[in-house]
Amino acid sequence: MSDLKNLHCQAPEAFPGPMSRAEAEETLKQLDADWNLDAEVRRISRRLEFANFHETMSFVNAVAWVANREDHHPDLEVSYGHCIVRFSTHAVGGLSPNDFICAARVDALFD
Repeated sequence: MSDLKNLHCQAPEAFPGPMSRAEAEETLKQLDADWNLDAEVRRISRRLEFANFHETMSFVNAVAWVANREDHHPDLEVSYGHCIVRFSTHAVGGLSPNDFICAARVDALFD
């Protein structure tokens, strides 16, 4: 893959199935080191810490904007001073390039 944050998501039908562990691990190297691949290779996640609720919600709103632009939506766990972002492509039953594209765009929010 090229620079992930410059790519756009595709319809899930474009993928023959979920990424293999080897594909996911290789693509994960293109993201911030704080992203984690779950044991079942079904999702990637990152926990982000913030100073207060306002900063957390500002981040959540920025992620919502990115997700709507790409039509690929994460699961978000929101608390006072942190947010956990989880990406998975439910239509393929695991990970697709879309998950990594959106994760790279989340990383870019901090550039």
